[in-house]
Amino acid sequence: MAETLQSGAVRTPQLVRAAQVAREAEVRQSANGVAFATYGETGVDAPDLDRMLETVPAAIVASLKSNTYYFVPLALRENPETGESTEADANAKTSTPANEPTMVAGEYTDAFSDAAICHRNVELGSGNRGVFISTRLLGDRFALSFEFFINVAHAFVDQAGVPASFADLVWKQALDNVRGETSLDAWESRNLAFGRPANAEPEPAASLSRRGLGLVTKPRTFSGASSSTPATSATINEKERGLYIDSAFSDAVALYLLSLALDFDYSELREREYPLLAPAALAARLRLVADLFPPNQGYEFAVKYRRRA
Repeated sequence: MAETLQSGAVRTPQLVRAAQVAREAEVRQSANGVAFATYGETGVDAPDLDRMLETVPAAIVASLKSNTYYFVPLALRENPETGESTEADANAKTSTPANEPTMVAGEYTDAFSDAAICHRNVELGSGNRGVFISTRLLGDRFALSFEFFINVAHAFVDQAGVPASFADLVWKQALDNVRGETSLDAWESRNLAFGRPANAEPEPAASLSRRGLGLVTKPRTFSGASSSTPATSATINEKERGLYIDSAFSDAVALYLLSLALDFDYSELREREYPLLAPAALAARLRLVADLFPPNQGYEFAVKYRRRA
């Protein structure tokens, strides 16, 4: 196992503890204030990395002060030298248990790739966290950007919560039975909030109306914000509703940032496990997020619909 990050004469691929990378790698700040570092053969060009980092609006960066983003070739979910998993449990959580430190590969190998995961969260002490992102596992700029942005979005929601205006919008869409969702987590939580199986198809909107389901109790909000959402039906699972709104907001923030960083076709996000959210509903969510967090200088937000032939 490597004991230093300095290059030596021997080129045998080695593993380094993530904590050691955090101690020895040079941490820098992007122009908008995101703390980051790179280590090893990441395969990411500096201009592309800068463009991605500088996408994040200042209001969001302010909630990321305890996070440093480490872009490494591979962060491992298990140690191939011991065969022991570094997962916290069978649900593949991304924080590492104290008795099995996260390992980082400084270059790509097939063996290390088999044991790698998209990202690992590592507690670095004093309330600081390192987010180790596997650049060589993600493969292209689109995948790397989305991985970074979804991590940023979740960290932001953990710190700031969800604005009442977004919570009201997304819950109204759920009650109106809009088609699809933005992630598997949001899809399953939305179903569970209404007492359906996690993978169920949504009920018709008329059915929801007959059951008397309405906007309910207090969603998490930004500090100082309040919701005008009335409390009504006790048939809603409030815990799952909260998880759904959190997931939907995290997804919307990540997709908004992705749209600022590069042009992409929404259909590229299609998954087999759930249907994608209807474009008009997604556009409404993204426009609201854009109003809350205007783009930085040099970035532009636009939603364009493909015309049918």
